[in-house]
Amino acid sequence: MNDRIKQLAEQSGLLGPTSRIGNSHEATEKFAELIVRECAKIAIADYDKEQDFSGNPHMDIQGAYRSAKVDVAMAIKETFGVEL
Repeated sequence: MNDRIKQLAEQSGLLGPTSRIGNSHEATEKFAELIVRECAKIAIADYDKEQDFSGNPHMDIQGAYRSAKVDVAMAIKETFGVEL
């Protein structure tokens, strides 16, 4: 299991000494919420940096947008240990 996923599972109560076996539905929902929040943080962090496409005359706005979406998807997958 990816370290970050393990941390989120422990934080939600799915794993570890404070796991909520009797209330796994609540812990599962919390785990999913933490993953979504982590993905949102990744998306915001990746787009806070400026991208310079001035050196590439073939990179239009639409191409830059598609490229940025792929970059964020790859960052999210890498964070959770999903094959790229």
